[in-house]
Formats: sequence, structure tokens, C-alpha cells
Amino acid sequence: MTPRSLLLALVLLAPSAFAQEIPAEPVEHGLQARALFDGVYDDPLDNLANSWHHREKRALGVAWTHHATTISSAGTSGVGAMQVSVVDDDHILIFDKSENNPLKVKGHAAWGSIYTISTHKVRALNLNTNSFCAGGGWLSNGTLVSVGGNPREGLYKNDKANNGLAAIRFFTPCTNDKCDVYENPSRIHLTTPRWYASTVRLTDGSIMILGGMTAGGFNNARATDNPTFEFFPPKGDGLEFYSKNLFPITFLLPDGHVFVVANHIAMLYNWKTNTEHRLPSLPNGVRVNYPDTAASVLLPLTVKNKWTPEVLICGGSTANSDGNPWDLRASQPASRQCLRMVLTTAGIKKGWKTESMPEARVMGDAILTPDGKVLIVNGAKTGIAGYGNVPDVVGASNAKNPAYKPVLYDPLGSAGKRFTTNFPSSKIERLYHSSATLIPDGRIFISGSNPNGGVSTKTYKTRYEVEMLNLYGKQYTLGIKLPSGTKVVTAVIMDLGYSTHSVHMNNRLVELQVKRNGAELTIQGPKTVRFLFFTGIYPPGYAWLYVLADGIPSKGKRVMIGSGASPPVSTAAIKNLLKKRGSGLS
Repeated sequence: MTPRSLLLALVLLAPSAFAQEIPAEPVEHGLQARALFDGVYDDPLDNLANSWHHREKRALGVAWTHHATTISSAGTSGVGAMQVSVVDDDHILIFDKSENNPLKVKGHAAWGSIYTISTHKVRALNLNTNSFCAGGGWLSNGTLVSVGGNPREGLYKNDKANNGLAAIRFFTPCTNDKCDVYENPSRIHLTTPRWYASTVRLTDGSIMILGGMTAGGFNNARATDNPTFEFFPPKGDGLEFYSKNLFPITFLLPDGHVFVVANHIAMLYNWKTNTEHRLPSLPNGVRVNYPDTAASVLLPLTVKNKWTPEVLICGGSTANSDGNPWDLRASQPASRQCLRMVLTTAGIKKGWKTESMPEARVMGDAILTPDGKVLIVNGAKTGIAGYGNVPDVVGASNAKNPAYKPVLYDPLGSAGKRFTTNFPSSKIERLYHSSATLIPDGRIFISGSNPNGGVSTKTYKTRYEVEMLNLYGKQYTLGIKLPSGTKVVTAVIMDLGYSTHSVHMNNRLVELQVKRNGAELTIQGPKTVRFLFFTGIYPPGYAWLYVLADGIPSKGKRVMIGSGASPPVSTAAIKNLLKKRGSGLS
């Protein structure tokens, strides 16, 4: 090892708290998914270390103050990139609705794919059910769960997909390019149909599934609204509870509670006691859930803020989307409003703090970057999400005036000076059914846009082009060699989230302690306790580790927080679910 090389040592209370990777052997498709219903797992999750790195407030980093940022073409997605999630160092899972995409599988159009970051190639996935407007999240054992969707489509779209309204789909990453989606609709399904449902990872490694609709539709119609939530794996009696709305905004908080925003109502929810604490409603008549979709993030959890949760919600619309869609317009201005609230007793008492984005935006994607900032991409300046609902559609889009230029938000900047706009503009509109995500090498993957009932070539056509936004201009690789003259070394773990409809489910950033001693770099994780009492700083399961040299990140490395054990399973809950709901929902 050269003097400039640093040993990356993950010093923890338990050696297995950061497991390196999933086993090299390929996992049989759905093996872990089936096991959840066939056995009970109660292995404890290991502790992480109790120590953090102190980082002072800093101005906009060097990576953001010159012209290094570029946007470039990076192949195609094969299917519409309605939903995306990074699955390993070099692959992104993409789900679409069932439609006549150019990528084929088993003789018909695919609606799922795996995109390879290094080669820009795509591999088709063979889904059983229609994943149209599904939600998703990761379990503690490293399996991705996709939930809900829509019924079977007509022949002119793609009639190969079965009813997905109550579907549960599983994807476990592998190393041989042979892993596929596993489904068993007659045995493994939701308690109730859900279209436009959100998920949130919980402290025991399971996920909570919130909201949605029981049938196809456009807005919060009483006849189709599904104001309930449930868990996977099932808990309690296995059946659903009261919840709210379409693609609600949700975040797990450090104390284990769940923050929820639905429409213009906000609350803190205790999922263990089934109790809620209502928060101040969103101000100025702005709505932030589908179809008035806003961008949202849980701001970085750091030592400087003592892991205090604070949320940021930007954009949305003042349109009355609960009324008659024919009264809405694609030309109606979106909102410029940004909201912040610190989720402590004192912060809640102070209420929402407002500021303004440089331009109005609906359907924007807010993405945490490794250096603790928030990038907002995609969306439109006027209109609302969806297609074919308003009288002045463009093509079929309910929105027009695309927002082509990204903006950057620095949470640590001075009020009124937190936004930066010196970024290249895309030439491709990214409207309804577009998505974006941070990827391991620090770039932003951007794809999708299809405000149409099926594949279309008219105005605001179906977009398969992939773009990569390179934020930093220079990078270094974990190994680890730092650039000459590096002064400050920091490290973070991140959940890159499950991105769809401007909701980046579970996206979060937690800063770690970094100690540098000669040629050795020691990184320590946050304090947690065991299994069922795991704290909400970072839930058990996959994370991405980034080391930053003077604010510029390394390539991210996937690590496992905890032992990689499956979440707890209640066989009684599963039996009751199957008894009461049977297989008819699928």
C-alpha cells in the first residue's frame, strides 16, 4: 500500500453489522420470498458502533461552483422507466406498466428490465402481474418488494399481464444475470387492492404499505380511495388498518415513528401502537400528493443536527384535484413553494417554514446527494400529473411547459440563498412517469416520461432515452486512494430509494464517523440496538457507503446494515390473511 493509500476499516461493535455483499451463489428466484411464508426468522440484528464524525457547516462545495457538471446520453431503458431502484454496484431495476415496449421477453413486450450502468445494456424481466403505478421498498434480507399495480390491460396495450392491483413481486439481486421477478399471486398478495401505494422501511426490517386506490382512476374519489395501510410481512391479524391517500409522502424517523403527508395533511404515526399525532397542515392551499405531485426528502441526519429529523417538500399545486378534472388546466401554474419542518416538539410548534424555488415545478424528483445537498430534476412548470383528464391536454399530458433545468438546494445555506441553477438543461422533457435516482458512481440516472395511455409517438411521446447527470466532474474509487492534498474526509450511508411518481420511497442519508490515522481510515456507524428495537436512524438492510474527499464522493459500495436476516414473520397473521382474503384479490 502506497503512502497515499488508506486502509478502509469498518470498525464496529459486531463484525457482521456491515456484511459486505450477498452470497456469491445465485439465489433461486423468490427463494427468500417463499421462505417468509414458510418459516419464522428471529435472528437478532447486530449492533453498530456508537460514534459520529463532527462536521461544521460549510458553503457550497467546489464540485458545485465550476462548470464540471455535464449531462450525457447513456442508452435506453427498454421499458418505460416509471419506477427505478438501484439493486447493486452496476444495475438498476426498472418497472413500467404493461404496454407494448420495444424490449421483449418470452415472445411478448416486457414491462420490466435490468439496466447495466457500465454498458448501457438492458435485460428483460418476466413479470406476471401489471406493475402500473406500483410502489416498492427493500426488506432487511436484501430482497426488493414491489406492491400493487393495476388490472389487466387491453390487447392494444399489452394483455399479457395479469391483474396487479393486489400483487406482491419480489426481486433478489444475483451475480449471474439470471435472477428474475418472483410472484405467487394465489398465496402471496396484499390484503386489499392498491394502485398508487407508498412504502416505508421499518425498524424491524419489514415495510409498511400505505394508501392507494382500489381501482383505476385519477384523483381521490371516495368510491375508489383506499384509506388503509398494511405490512409486509403481515403483522397483527394480517389485515389492513386506516391510512390515507395516493402515493403519500412517508419517512421513517430516528425514534421509529413514521412521518406521513397525504394531500395537505401531515402526521406522525406510531406503527407499534396504531396511534397518530396530527401536525400542522401544509400552508397556502398547496397540495403535494398525486396528482399535485411535489418533490420531497428527509434532510440528512448528521452529528451537527444531532440526528434531528427535518423534512423538505418543494412544489406541488394549488389545483383542486379532488373536484371535477374538467375544471383543471394543463396551463395552471405549479407551486414555487418549498416547506421545511423540524420534527421535534419545538420544531412542530414553530410550524412550516416557507421559501421559494427559482421556478414553479410539479412532478419534480428530489434526490439526496452524498455531500448532503438536494438535487431537483424533472417535472413541469404548469399543470398536474396524469394524462387525458383536463380539457387543454398537450398530446394527452395534463401538464405542459417542461422543467428542463435541474436546481440544487443546500440545506445549510442561508435563507434566500439555498438554490443554485448553474446546470446544463436537458433537451428531453421528463413529465409524468419519468424517474431519477442517484447511482453508485455519484451520477444521477434520469429516464422515462410517458403521459399517455400506452406507447405513443405524439407530442410528449413515450421516452426510453437514459441520461446521466454528472455532478462532480472528478471521482475516486474505494480502495482507497485519496486525491493529493485532501483536507477533510467524511463518509455517509445512503438508501438510494425506490423512485416513482416523484416519491423517492426510503431515500435517506446518515453521516458516519471518520477517523484518519496515518495510512488508516476508520469508519464507524451509528448506535443501534437489537432487532425489534432497532432505531430509526437507518433501518436494517442494504445501504450505500460513500467516502468523500473535500466534498467529492468516491464510488458507492453496497453494504449490509445488520446481519441480513429476514424480518420477523407472524404465521398467524399470514394464515388469517389467507383465510379472510383468500386468492380472489389476484
